[in-house]
Amino acid sequence: MTQNRRPPAPHPAERARTIAARGGRAALLPSDGTEHRVVPVLHHVHASGEATLVLPDEHPLTRAASGAEVTAMLEIADHAAVQLREPVRGLLWITGWLRTLDARQARAASLEVADHRPDPRLLDVGHGASVLRLSPASLVVADAEGTTSLRPELFAQADPDPFHQHEDHWLRHLELSHRDVVGLLGRHLPDELRGGHIRPLGVDRLGLRLRVETEAEDHDVRIAFSQPVATPNELAVELRRLMGCPFLAQRG
Repeated sequence: MTQNRRPPAPHPAERARTIAARGGRAALLPSDGTEHRVVPVLHHVHASGEATLVLPDEHPLTRAASGAEVTAMLEIADHAAVQLREPVRGLLWITGWLRTLDARQARAASLEVADHRPDPRLLDVGHGASVLRLSPASLVVADAEGTTSLRPELFAQADPDPFHQHEDHWLRHLELSHRDVVGLLGRHLPDELRGGHIRPLGVDRLGLRLRVETEAEDHDVRIAFSQPVATPNELAVELRRLMGCPFLAQRG
């Protein structure tokens, strides 16, 4: 009996690093039994899995984490680049110990974040805003490929996808200006999904993801490239191949 093999996908640690690097919407969930979601002024996840967060000085969590470490979970939602009925395509949870940094540590942490992500909100640190650091104990990534628990060292060893900084722009361009291309890519879908509304959902070094919206539900489908890609030119070659343009693929 022939079994359908799932198309290859990036390792869970790589997918987690990509969600972190994209810097989606975040919420802190303190383990105080209240289930209150705290939206930080700013968040940044470092390669180690540690997270730097900015909260107002007067926030109860800022005060609570000043005297002792507080157990908390940071949730980061990876939103699709195009407008979808269900926009969240992945989640990353980082559970660990949260503490408020002193003034010297806060300045150093702000400069470190600014090196990676310049943001004017960092200027409020020391002027009504405090910096907190979340040290990870464990991480969990959840998306269409599944849900996986990760050790911090495994997260730190992975790299984000090479296209994560440009993915949103490419997908919006496909959606708005190249619906014909999206239609051609739809020929790789299972027969039972070809009548749905096909949307570009994601692209990474191993393949393309499409969201198929039907009247009843949504389906995420991964279409594998013939080989891993690392540059925009290599990506263009694979997309042309998937469109059924072998001559154009050879020219890429």
